[in-house]
Amino acid sequence: MRIEELDTPALVVDLDKLEANIAKLQSYLSSHGIANRPHIKTHKIPEIAHMQIRAGAIGITCQKLGEAEVMADAGIRDIFIPYNLLGEHKLTRLARLMQRATVSVTADSEVTARGLSEAAQMANRQLTVLVEFDAGAHRCGVQSPQEAAALAKCIAGLPGLAFGGLMCYPNTPQLDPFVRETRALLEAGGLGVARVSGGGTACMWQAHTHRELTEHRAGMYIYGDRATVQAGAMRLEECSFTVIATVVSRPTADRGILDCGSKTLSSDLLGLQGHGLILEYPEAVIYGLSEEHGHVDFSACLKKPAIGERVTVLPNHCCPVSNLFDRVVGVRNGNVELTWRVAARGAVQ
Repeated sequence: MRIEELDTPALVVDLDKLEANIAKLQSYLSSHGIANRPHIKTHKIPEIAHMQIRAGAIGITCQKLGEAEVMADAGIRDIFIPYNLLGEHKLTRLARLMQRATVSVTADSEVTARGLSEAAQMANRQLTVLVEFDAGAHRCGVQSPQEAAALAKCIAGLPGLAFGGLMCYPNTPQLDPFVRETRALLEAGGLGVARVSGGGTACMWQAHTHRELTEHRAGMYIYGDRATVQAGAMRLEECSFTVIATVVSRPTADRGILDCGSKTLSSDLLGLQGHGLILEYPEAVIYGLSEEHGHVDFSACLKKPAIGERVTVLPNHCCPVSNLFDRVVGVRNGNVELTWRVAARGAVQ
């Protein structure tokens, strides 16, 4: 089948570009002695995770237990979950997951750490726990090296737990001084910092400038999107991930309607103009989304599309768009080569 024969809206991945993106980041990180632990919340597809590991990744990162369970079912055996896991149900699931994969997690409070200790004891396995610190994103994470050191000592003293190091997102200038100060506090008590896990796609090519970093987590680098291009981390021609849509209406001379709305492109703007870039009509603006309609202003375009014309949309943010589709179509030179099920779609628990 040719790409032109796909029904729309269709989520399409250019396999040549996907493979090149996987190889490029792996080569960069390997050349600087930084371990690659890609974040699968972008694609949620076990086949792509296996591609990343075959290319040299040491394991994967999952944001939620549900994602990790899907990946373990697919044979992935080294999984990092940098998310506070709380509650009896999740801790029981974590204990089960530990029976079939090498799992590491994070905590930013003693409450979380004590729950993780219970899970480790349930599993009768040792669980590696990293302390998450806030490097400036003002999301999760302890706020000072003193807090980080205190929590690390708490983790090291809890049954079933091993202190594994430090983690943050994204990499910022605060990363190195925070790690150095925390390490000094811990080494005075005989506790080392074996692993420093940083992350982010926008900052991935600067990973080597952080001397304390031992591993990097990036997700969007395999696909690319408008935000990644805007950040300067990827070029437009490197983006492998697009939505093929059809112009289903031209109510006025300047307005067009696509068959992809908020259930296809998501509502993320991320400071960009419009909800995606139409590659054939880059001056056009997808100014609004209803559930099944994309509202487009074509007034700035010298040539305007006809009803029934197919267009290619580069989404603003690939991660939520991937999560909206059941399947992704892989193409090479315009030919449909394979279809992947988005196996961890909706795995938000």
